[in-house]
Amino acid sequence: MVGPVPNRAGAHAPDQPRRGTSLPAVTTEDPTLPAPVTRAEVEAAGARLGGRVRRTPTVSWEVPLDGGRFPVVLKLEQLQHTGSFKARGALNRLLAAPELPELVVTASGGNHGLAVAHAARELGVPAEVYVPETAPPVKIAGIRQRGATVVLAGSSYAEAAAASSTRAGEPGALFVHAYDDRDVVAGQGTVARELAAQAPDLDTVLVATGGGGLIGGIAAHYAGAVRVVSVETHGTATLSAALAAGRPVDVEVSGLASDALGARRIGGHGFATARATGVRAVLVDTDAVRAARHLLWQDLHVAAEPGGATALAALLSGAYVPAAGERVGVVICGANADPADLGTGVQPAR
Repeated sequence: MVGPVPNRAGAHAPDQPRRGTSLPAVTTEDPTLPAPVTRAEVEAAGARLGGRVRRTPTVSWEVPLDGGRFPVVLKLEQLQHTGSFKARGALNRLLAAPELPELVVTASGGNHGLAVAHAARELGVPAEVYVPETAPPVKIAGIRQRGATVVLAGSSYAEAAAASSTRAGEPGALFVHAYDDRDVVAGQGTVARELAAQAPDLDTVLVATGGGGLIGGIAAHYAGAVRVVSVETHGTATLSAALAAGRPVDVEVSGLASDALGARRIGGHGFATARATGVRAVLVDTDAVRAARHLLWQDLHVAAEPGGATALAALLSGAYVPAAGERVGVVICGANADPADLGTGVQPAR
């Protein structure tokens, strides 16, 4: 069995209302932040996407923890087109535009680039993806295989984004941000739209956070009626830092999950929506992420990248301690990684 459940220092025990009640929204307005993304926008994205995205399955599973097994519902979003939830936001951004652009431009650490390449190919539009030199080769190869032009630029997402700005400013081009865009966030929220129909009795949903597109979209859809918990590694703690500061701030990015969750700061749309709907954040270490990947593969033969397994790591490490009888959903959000290391896991730190 893997990882502790006891309520230890630093663990997050449930302290919010159960499913079916609304959380108190933060009403203090910050003129520097966009308005929170709404459930209506997520619903519109769902109607717009239609059959262009997969309705990914859920599976009920009993997670082996100290003291016994705990039942959860996994949302297997790693089975989405391109191997992550990102296809939803990319397609919604293009479909929401007044007209299709002549060129799609983006910057990405990998998964968003795969998604934009897929969306552009589906809609018959050329795409250029600016990728940091540190991006995993498997993701770069996947972008090229989908017909997009790859431009290597810098060693971080921020440097790749800066390099893409000139090209994106040309007439007829459309820049699709990896996470800080209303239509992208709303598209990612369709994960929760599906999950709510597949598992309507959940009390809590655990979600990995990097740039904030997924957490913002899921929080927008549930709108406080279900507890949404952000899970970040210590090296990618954008939402935790923003909640502490009261605004998005830069963080130092490092560690195992940084290729997928490695934004330097959370996007304004995701932060505004998460804060307004009462999202809480917990932190996990890289050993817990490795253990989560190993357990998913060992128990279920589910292949998840580090970022994709981060939400589960909160349960294994005790960073999030559910109450007895609490109904928990976990989003497995990506699978674009080298499968050779799936069989190696470690015990999370206690």
